[in-house]
Amino acid sequence: MSGDTVNMYGGNHNTGIVKNQYAGTAQPASPQLLVAIEELSLLLRELRGQVAPATGRVIDDALPVISSRASAPQERHRALIAVATIAATVGALGQPVAEAVNKVLELLGAL
Repeated sequence: MSGDTVNMYGGNHNTGIVKNQYAGTAQPASPQLLVAIEELSLLLRELRGQVAPATGRVIDDALPVISSRASAPQERHRALIAVATIAATVGALGQPVAEAVNKVLELLGAL
């Protein structure tokens, strides 16, 4: 049998088990995921210099979230969708970024 087992008999104000851990803690990253994120980061840095300043700031905000292992999965997903949207709006220029985002999402199991 695995998992926690808790038996409480009587008492007042019982709280059970408090683990203080984030339920969505990221799993260790696979080598393929690390490579895909690095490739995406390089492509985003290249794209950054070719878009409007406001769009560049969105990329600037997304890059650390995408590349950090400490990012919550839902935050990383939002950042990936943000840069995928940018890639889609810039057409052929953004195609490599869109493909790299899809690869990262696939490796994260989000596709």
